[in-house]
Amino acid sequence: MKISAKLAFFAIVSTLAYLGLAVWGLGGFAAFFAHGALVVVALATLAMAIASLFTEVNLSSGEREDRANRWVLPAFGVIGIVSGFLPAYTDRIDVWTFGGEAVRWLGALLFIIGGALRMWPVFVLGKRFSGLVAIQPGHRLVTDGIYRTLRNPSYLGMLVIALGWALAFRSGVGLLLAALTVIPLIARIHAEEALLRAQFGGEYEAYCSRSWRLIPGLY
Repeated sequence: MKISAKLAFFAIVSTLAYLGLAVWGLGGFAAFFAHGALVVVALATLAMAIASLFTEVNLSSGEREDRANRWVLPAFGVIGIVSGFLPAYTDRIDVWTFGGEAVRWLGALLFIIGGALRMWPVFVLGKRFSGLVAIQPGHRLVTDGIYRTLRNPSYLGMLVIALGWALAFRSGVGLLLAALTVIPLIARIHAEEALLRAQFGGEYEAYCSRSWRLIPGLY
């Protein structure tokens, strides 16, 4: 295990709590696991948590950090807690819901795709992947592979996960929460870009000129 013991504990506890909120919101284990798509989502969530234990993700300030951007962490936390419970709850009481099991399975598929897109860059970046907006020792730009045309693939994965989660519960509220995630996410992206531009100058500018920020062909 490469991740620190504290982060490993947090990853496991937060994952179980997140799934627990969804189980509670939907009315218990029987109601939750009665849907095959939600079983898949739960297994995918656990798989991501286990995979994270073998990454080098950290909360290091490194050599240089934009501390002003730390507000996004509690923002993500609050949205995450609400998203864990509310889409499942609205599913149970049938408020702002749509579609049927096909929508759930589409959500499960997107959840898995988003999870892979979220985790892949974490392994690519290694110790440079921090929960903070920071330049790590020996930091260098990665501009090939999954980063060739997309500067923030892991953040795109986060959004696809949020979309998949909402659809798995057929939840219009979940879709609104996924959209709300965009606000702190864009703020974080801009903070990272400013820090990388200051650190790498023309090299980063050249990379930006030939790549997309978040969605290829759009943004």
